[in-house]
Amino acid sequence: MKTAEQPDHTTTDHRTTMVRDLLTDYAGWLLGCGATCIRLEKNLKRIAAAYGQDVEITISPHHVHIYIVDRNDRTVFTSIATAKGATSFDTITRLSTLSWRIADTGIDIRRARRMFDIIVNDRPRHTWVVPPLVALANASFCRLFGGDIQAMAVVFMATLAGYNLKIWLTSMRADLRLTFLLCSFASAVIGASSYLFNLGDTPQIAIGTSILYLVPGVPFLNSFSDMLHRFYICSFGRLMDATVLTACLSIGLCAGMIVMGVGMF
Repeated sequence: MKTAEQPDHTTTDHRTTMVRDLLTDYAGWLLGCGATCIRLEKNLKRIAAAYGQDVEITISPHHVHIYIVDRNDRTVFTSIATAKGATSFDTITRLSTLSWRIADTGIDIRRARRMFDIIVNDRPRHTWVVPPLVALANASFCRLFGGDIQAMAVVFMATLAGYNLKIWLTSMRADLRLTFLLCSFASAVIGASSYLFNLGDTPQIAIGTSILYLVPGVPFLNSFSDMLHRFYICSFGRLMDATVLTACLSIGLCAGMIVMGVGMF
């Protein structure tokens, strides 16, 4: 007489643990890379549903509380994801693509984990070309606001120096607020040289646009998006972060102008 084959609970439990760990790490990276709350919520629910799980999440500015319910035995797991990584639209796009691939093709959890690890561990390529491109973009803003060729050249140099300083301070794990203050100060000092040495006819535009690369546009936009989708706590937190960073770059700008003897009014 044959006995009924018993389900392998060990394998099932291991798979559930892997799904839970993937959701936790996925949430932390997506939040840290600058995704909006609505994208984070939809992506997590999409992945969880593909593996037979239900999730409810509570998002704060730096943490995601995840409640995972197994559809088979209604077991509840709770985990907390901490924001990881820096703002990266490329990582957000690739993680979102992964969520759709999991939902559409039902790939195995182990393969999904390997794909996730490849995405988050992939180092940016051609980083040397980013600072001059940022400087060129900021110089274009200078021209857009009426700056002449001399002002554009000064803004290019100010942005290049400030952005490289930002990269170095970030690598040293300096406080982000201090980083914004020091970078805006350095860029303002270089930008004010156009006024000090009478370079061109629009030195005031050079000074004003030399720090535009530091404006925290992503937190401001995310805050507005979160407010529209009623994630009020995260919206307010991101708005405060952006406001503080804007205040820091303003202080650095004013300090640079004072040091260079440039009047503000």
